[in-house]
Amino acid sequence: MRTAAIIPARGGSKGLKNKNIHPIAGLPLLAWSVLQASDAEHVDQVFVTTDDAAIAQVARQFGAEVIDRPEHISGDKATSESALLHALEVIAERYGAEPETVVFLQATSPLRKPGDIDRAVELFRRDGADSLISVTRADDLTIWEQRGGDWNSVNFDYRNRGMRQDRPSQFIENGSIYLFTPSVLRKFGNRIGQKLSVYPMEFWQTWEIDTIEEVDLVEFYLKQKGIDRSFNRS
Repeated sequence: MRTAAIIPARGGSKGLKNKNIHPIAGLPLLAWSVLQASDAEHVDQVFVTTDDAAIAQVARQFGAEVIDRPEHISGDKATSESALLHALEVIAERYGAEPETVVFLQATSPLRKPGDIDRAVELFRRDGADSLISVTRADDLTIWEQRGGDWNSVNFDYRNRGMRQDRPSQFIENGSIYLFTPSVLRKFGNRIGQKLSVYPMEFWQTWEIDTIEEVDLVEFYLKQKGIDRSFNRS
């Protein structure tokens, strides 16, 4: 197993009940990421790590192998990294070895075009990277923050705005695709290591589902961009 996709999907979501299996454009939300990973030529096996029986059933229905997540890393304060580390331990026990590369997908970010995962893996290998994140350009965003009651511009100087096109390009980590080697996760306790690659995606692919209000928006893009026709199957 050279490359394994791992999709954390715990139960008990607060913003949208049963979020990870909420129906989205005819499929449970989790199914989109499972199918996208399964369709990728460079992914050898797909795993879903979960603490929820209903999520596990959906994962198996759409072809993923399930990793039962223990209670101490299943609460809403548990990190993705803790679930990923546990998943690697289970994979090593089952297969006698761990994968060379992990593709970490967030189930809440289904707006991946066919080929995105494969292109990200190819970029990761070509760059000789130890980690990769997917990003979208944020040149049009002017961000402010409040500190001690005062408001300050973050990614631009409000006193000298200049032309937008003259500002340095800036990017959002969109949470859709992560790649890393298992050694990075163990050494740093983090999905990001010391040699990072960046996979650019379109801005509409930044949207994810955390609340009911975002369901219609994500469904619109799945249909409008034809992603539903690529992956809508059972």
